[in-house]
Amino acid sequence: MLAIALMVPAKSYAGAWTVQRHHWQIFSSATVSDARQSFGRDSQAHTTTKFSKLLLQNTLEFGLTDRVTLFATAGYAVARIREPVAGTSSVQNTSFEGGAKIRLFGQYGIWSLQGSYKSAGAFDLSVSADRKAGQQIDLRLLYGTSFTLLGRNAFVDVQAGQRWINHPRPNETPVDLTAGVWITPRTLLLAQSLNIVSAGDAIAPYSYYRSHKVELSVVEMFAKGWSVKLGAFASPTGQSSLVERGISVALWTRS
Repeated sequence: MLAIALMVPAKSYAGAWTVQRHHWQIFSSATVSDARQSFGRDSQAHTTTKFSKLLLQNTLEFGLTDRVTLFATAGYAVARIREPVAGTSSVQNTSFEGGAKIRLFGQYGIWSLQGSYKSAGAFDLSVSADRKAGQQIDLRLLYGTSFTLLGRNAFVDVQAGQRWINHPRPNETPVDLTAGVWITPRTLLLAQSLNIVSAGDAIAPYSYYRSHKVELSVVEMFAKGWSVKLGAFASPTGQSSLVERGISVALWTRS
């Protein structure tokens, strides 16, 4: 079975920064993607695959205090994949993730610790054609810092952690990199590298895999407290994962 069909681009919107006390923000997103090939164990894209996906997500973040942000994400996915050996699988399912982010300290940038629990639906996040996708616990360290680039405000955000997932799916190590620059007071350009490497504890039909995605996005603030994000992503390399490409759109509102 092909693993890693669905790493969601831009899963974390606010990065290491927490939401101010008693303020909130909501992200509603839709992602459409497909793949015609998959990377083999030799990291070469030579396996013919037919894959398509629609993923809808709605995330709420609430500032319990200035240092603690609570968040919850509801998701719905529809996916179809056909592989030479495994045949055709179609699935639609829902998932829910809840957790908290704690700002540790703010010297030399923002350092935060984030943890969450997810009832993983099939074909959501890391992915599986198996409805017994199980649950997962995600713990990660985040770092973000702001600076000036050629007279414009910019920032970088780095996330790395560990994801524990019910067997037979292997555990995973996510590493996400984000860089942004405000080219105008209302327009933000984003570049992201989203990466997942599985552990060596996979149980058949799963095997070791890794997924790497690159996304470029534009965020436009069109009214006070309202922004829209348009992005496109692709998979330049990987192992036992899809050569996936797609587009995403997200609406962001905040108090």
